[in-house]
Amino acid sequence: MTVSFQPASGPARRTVVAAAGAAGLAVALTACGGSDNGATAAPAESGGAADDAANGGGSGGSAGGTPLASTADIPEGGGKVFADQRVVVVQPSAGEFKAYSATCTHQGCAVKSVSDGLINCPCHNSNFSVTDGSVSSGPATKPLPEVRIAVDGDSITLA
Repeated sequence: MTVSFQPASGPARRTVVAAAGAAGLAVALTACGGSDNGATAAPAESGGAADDAANGGGSGGSAGGTPLASTADIPEGGGKVFADQRVVVVQPSAGEFKAYSATCTHQGCAVKSVSDGLINCPCHNSNFSVTDGSVSSGPATKPLPEVRIAVDGDSITLA
């Protein structure tokens, strides 16, 4: 029996598998990194301006009566994200306006858009219904908390 001690051509299978795993981990960690603006988003459970607004004010820098938009700015079946106030305002049906926290309940990323009746989080592709803030697709499992707003004529403000 003859045994060859010549090295196999190309990298070892173990090396390829380890490199692929490391690359995948790097991509996953980068995707979970947070928001686009360099700021770290607060986790949904930790409070913040949207939660303060939902609870009638507080020290989060978002006082009641803060003007957000005109009713004409919010499309029927859609909405608009107000990143500075961490609130998303929607119009599920004609003349009905609601607001939710713009902080995704999955890992605290900021939701970025509203389209086709859904509030969209770009970090892990969770989607929430404009009708009630419920999860339409995960990985999020909890709905977006509702934020109190006031509609006076054509003006929408935080309540």
